[in-house]
Amino acid sequence: QVQLVESGGGLVQAGGSLRLSCAASGRTFSSYAIGWFRQAPGKEREFVAAIKWSGGSTYYADSVKGRFTISRDRAKNTVYLQMNSLKPEDTAVYYCASARSYVVTTTPGYDYWGQGTQVTVSS
Repeated sequence: QVQLVESGGGLVQAGGSLRLSCAASGRTFSSYAIGWFRQAPGKEREFVAAIKWSGGSTYYADSVKGRFTISRDRAKNTVYLQMNSLKPEDTAVYYCASARSYVVTTTPGYDYWGQGTQVTVSS
């Protein structure tokens, strides 16, 4: 199994920044990529960004391109999500997850999930 722990969420004003962290442990060698998803109240969980452990290729949802940056520290088995120019519509619980294959932009591609961290952006 792969264990994932998110941190870094909080309350921020519109236009502000936050950096989320996702620390992975356990059978991390079985993880192909780490993705970030978010879920707002009453809405489905949606893809935000993903990064492959090997090579570092990155993927972003159109809604966050140019504002969010995903990165990884392989030595620490940690993935970061730098979120800038935050908007009220970014308010959600953010989850990181471990992908088992190259399908990294949809939830079925992931088999381990963290418990989530709340991000609230006030207007």
